[in-house]
Amino acid sequence: MNTEEGLKREIGLAGLTSNIINTVIGAGIFVLPAIVSEGLGAAGILAYLFCGFLIAIVMMCFAEAGSKITITGGAYAYIEAAFGRYFGFLTTNLFIFGASLMATAAVANAIADTLSYFIPVLADKSYRTLFFIILFSILTITNVVGVKQGITLVKVTTVAKLTPLLLLVCLGSFHGKLVNLAWDYIPSVENFGKVSLLLFFAFQGAENSLSVSGEVKNPGKTIPKSILLSITVVLLIYTGVQLVAQSVLGNSLAGFKKAPLAAVAEKIAGPYGATIMIIGAAVSMFGYLSSDILNMPRVLFRSAVDNVIPIKPLAKVSARYATPYISIIAFTSLGCFVSVTGEFRQLAILSTSSVLMIYLGVALAVIKLRMTNQPGSSTFKVRGGLLIPILSVVIIIWFLTNLTLKESTAMLFFIAVLSLVYYILKLLKLNKSNSA
Repeated sequence: MNTEEGLKREIGLAGLTSNIINTVIGAGIFVLPAIVSEGLGAAGILAYLFCGFLIAIVMMCFAEAGSKITITGGAYAYIEAAFGRYFGFLTTNLFIFGASLMATAAVANAIADTLSYFIPVLADKSYRTLFFIILFSILTITNVVGVKQGITLVKVTTVAKLTPLLLLVCLGSFHGKLVNLAWDYIPSVENFGKVSLLLFFAFQGAENSLSVSGEVKNPGKTIPKSILLSITVVLLIYTGVQLVAQSVLGNSLAGFKKAPLAAVAEKIAGPYGATIMIIGAAVSMFGYLSSDILNMPRVLFRSAVDNVIPIKPLAKVSARYATPYISIIAFTSLGCFVSVTGEFRQLAILSTSSVLMIYLGVALAVIKLRMTNQPGSSTFKVRGGLLIPILSVVIIIWFLTNLTLKESTAMLFFIAVLSLVYYILKLLKLNKSNSA
C-alpha cells in the first residue's frame, strides 16, 4: 500500500521494533556501566529502572501521537500538526542539526576510533576520510534502493549487536560475585538525579525510529506495540549488562571508562573476549548509523513536503525505488562532511537538550490533540486521561533544570537563531507573494 506521498507501507512489527532497538542501543551501552558504577556504585541498577519508566511514559506519548498522525516525519509531524509551522520548523532543525546529525558524525568517528584498534591507519586523516566516504556511500545506496533493503539492514545489525551483549550477560552470570552487588551506601537524591540524567540520554533514539511512521503497516496498532516491546527489550539488556559488569568487576568497574564491557569480557574469556566485545561495539555503532540514516532523511522529506524547509528537491520520491532519495543523499552527505571535518563540538552541547525539547513538544502535542480531536476506533490512546502526558511534561522540565548554565544558554541561542531564520523566510515568502 502506497501513501499519499508515494511511499510504501512495508515496515511491520518486527521491522519497526528492530529499528527502535537498533537506534536506542548504540555506543552508549559499551561505556555506561563504568559511569553509572562511578556515580552510584551497586545501587546504579535503580537508575536504569527509573530511566526505563521515564522513557516508557514519554514513548507512550509518541505512540498516541504516532497513531493519530500516521504520515512520515515522526516528532516533527506530531508537533507541526498540533502547533503549526513555526514549531514544526524548530522541531525539524532541532531534530536534524541539534541532535541527529551531530550524533551521527560522533558515532562515525567512534567507529573509526574503535576499528583503529585493528586497523591503525584509520588514525591517519587521509585514510579516515576515505573510510567515512565508503561508510556513508554504502549506507546511502542501501537506503536509496528501497525502505525494505534499509529495514533489512537494520534487522541484521540489530541481531549482530545484541549477540555479544547477550553472550556477555549469559556467561558473566556464572563468573560474577553476589557480594559485588551489595549496596555500600544509599545515593543522595542530587547524585541520583545527575546519573539518571546522563543515563536517560542512553534510552533516547526511539523518537528517530518513528520518523518512518508513513511507511509502517497498520500504524495504529504496530507503533504502540513496537514501542512497548522495544523499550522492554532495551531495559532488560541494559539492566542485565549492568548487573553482570558490577558483579564481575565490583568497585573496579568505575576505572574502565573507555571500554568497561571489554574489561568484563577479558575477565571472563581472556583477550578473545575483549576482541569480541570491541567488534561488537563497532557493529553496534554501525547499527546506530544504519537506523539513523533510515530515519532522519524522512524528517527532511516530510518538512520539505510541508514547505517547512523550503527546498523542493528534498520532497522528491524516486519513481523506481519509492524512497525519498534526495533527502537520503543530502543527509548522508552532510553526515560524511561533518564526520570528516570533525566540526561538531560546538553543537554537541545542544544535542542532549535538543532531544529533551523535542520530547517536551510531543508530550504537549498529545495534550493539544486530545483537546482538539476525537480519535477514531483504531487510534491508540494512553489510559489515565492526561496523566501520562502531563507527567511526561513535568519529568522533562525537571531534566532540563539539570542542564548546566552553558548548555541552557547555548540552547536558547540556537532557538533564537532558528526563530530569526524562520521569520526571515516567512517575510521573503510574503514579499514574493505581494510582488506577484
